[in-house]
Amino acid sequence: MLKKLTLSLAMLTSPAFADTISVDTYTGAADVPLAPETVAVFDVAAMDTLSALGVKPNGAVSPIYVTYLEGALDGATKVGTLFEPDFEAVAAMGPDLIVAGGRSAKVAPDLAKIAPTVDMTIWEDTVGQGLDRLATFGRIFDKQAEAKALADSFNAKLDAAKTAVSGQGNALIIMTNGPKVSAYGAGGRFGWLHNTIGLPEAVEAVEQATHGEAISFEFIRDANPDILIVVDRLAAIGRDGERAQTTLDNALVHETTAWKTGKVIYLNSAPLYIASGGIQSMTMTLDEITTAFLDR
Repeated sequence: MLKKLTLSLAMLTSPAFADTISVDTYTGAADVPLAPETVAVFDVAAMDTLSALGVKPNGAVSPIYVTYLEGALDGATKVGTLFEPDFEAVAAMGPDLIVAGGRSAKVAPDLAKIAPTVDMTIWEDTVGQGLDRLATFGRIFDKQAEAKALADSFNAKLDAAKTAVSGQGNALIIMTNGPKVSAYGAGGRFGWLHNTIGLPEAVEAVEQATHGEAISFEFIRDANPDILIVVDRLAAIGRDGERAQTTLDNALVHETTAWKTGKVIYLNSAPLYIASGGIQSMTMTLDEITTAFLDR
């Protein structure tokens, strides 16, 4: 009863904005307040892009796993986790706008009972949707010039990455989870590394599952990629366990062209896995890819 009363009072006392704009979200067009003053964010990719625009959330989930955003959240009210909001904390801060997405998308309808809520999920088209979210946040917070500058910088780095990987051969993208290994193809969550950067697939029939296709070390050997791109899930979420470098240091992987030629690229996993589609995350990954090939 107390919880329901708190939520009701929050809705009654939420400010009425005279200026609103219509923006595109993952679930369709939505009217949101222009230049909202109090914002709660439940999506790390959104935090990434908002931080790049100079927008500091008043409320944010914890933990966020990505160290480069920790400073941007200093002083922010903790409003739960990515999967479980603290509805009372959200209501108490009286946000003008709530940003959900990705792992928190399922609770967006519940959050919308407190304040205007947008689902800014990035999924099918990481780069396209990521740039769309950047432009949308630029409109909402009156940061269009900043958004354009970030997009222009990203596109320049994308061109550099395309040049760096051109002619380097095919690639297999894998994610380790301790001793377990999954593969991801062009249709998977890391598929933009194939589709947007232009890395040919070493295996074209990889299952398009959220958590990838479980594979063996024999699979990696038989695929024999020229390039092996590695994401370490345990490192991304800060858990103890066998790291990717240890998992892949075995006789079968040693037989691949990628291992023999030193083209095994261990990416900084947290930005790519946790903040996928955030403008800073995507830019960091492009820089890693470009540097990796220029160094070889």
